Amino acid sequence: MFKEIAAQRLVALFVGGWLLFNFPLLGLWDRAVTWLGVPLFPAALFLLWGLLIAATAWLMERPGSQPPDD
Repeated sequence: MFKEIAAQRLVALFVGGWLLFNFPLLGLWDRAVTWLGVPLFPAALFLLWGLLIAATAWLMERPGSQPPDD
């Protein structure tokens, strides 16, 4: 049971990341604006990428995500 839920969550995270890095939503960040001296588009890409990695690590390393040992 735990493997199925973890797999579903990883698939949902993949689909969410795929949508975030696809054209319609990615086009929202393509502006001639700087944030702390960095252009908004590369800064948003880096932050979204980091959040996606952090979410994946959190899903994989959660204490409840491992099935109990018999």
